[in-house]
Amino acid sequence: MKIAKKIGWLLLFVFVVAQFFGPEKNEGDISSITSFIEETNPPENVHIILKETCFDCHSNVTRYPWYSNITPINYWMADHVRVGKGDLNFSEWKSYSLRKKAHKMKEIYEEVEQDKMPLDSYRWTHSEANLSEDEVKLVVDWAKKQQAKYEKLKQTN
Repeated sequence: MKIAKKIGWLLLFVFVVAQFFGPEKNEGDISSITSFIEETNPPENVHIILKETCFDCHSNVTRYPWYSNITPINYWMADHVRVGKGDLNFSEWKSYSLRKKAHKMKEIYEEVEQDKMPLDSYRWTHSEANLSEDEVKLVVDWAKKQQAKYEKLKQTN
């Protein structure tokens, strides 16, 4: 029993010390998303959906909940954001080619339509990310329209 108690104290000590360390946070400027919003011009209801369900992991601006300060959760979240931004970063939209923009719009509507995005792990802690059928349709219709616009622009360039 003595060894179990020592191991318990050691684990508690390691946990407490770990709280003083953490990954860099993704706290960029909200204006980094402006070019995406201006270029794609989502209706207000779609803009709200994107803000509530996409931008935290797919831009340079993440709204962090209180529990994001707890190690190891903060590392898990940082990895999700890193992977999300690697797949699609709305803050970098301006630098994407027309071909890439068309492809990303297609991925947006496919992922949302197939209920792959937002991730379940995000929805567990963000109830506003649980999209209704009507909200899914709004996002899908908007993204399809944008994808068609980019496809047309690709052909003229």
